[in-house]
Amino acid sequence: MRAENFALRLARLRTQKGVSARDMSLSIGQNASYINTIESGKALPSLTVFFYICEYLGVTPRDFFDEDIKNPEGLNSLIQDLSQLDDSQLQSLSVIVKGLIKK
Repeated sequence: MRAENFALRLARLRTQKGVSARDMSLSIGQNASYINTIESGKALPSLTVFFYICEYLGVTPRDFFDEDIKNPEGLNSLIQDLSQLDDSQLQSLSVIVKGLIKK
């Protein structure tokens, strides 16, 4: 992932979460303009801070870099819910999902 894509991905995920760059910066223990600096392409986070960012956003590092997943936090939440269903329920839900995908 290129630096500009990193910045765009961070901005998209932060916006989906509904938080300001300032609030996110402060929540992960950084100065108020830290996330803006990353989103403007002026800097990249350290690996440690990147892990804090992922934790704050509710995504795994893998999810962060997988740009095909538009809403990784929502997808992870759905997967947790699905893990509580039995085989019959999963099969029924699978038919519904496949029907939605075809449309």
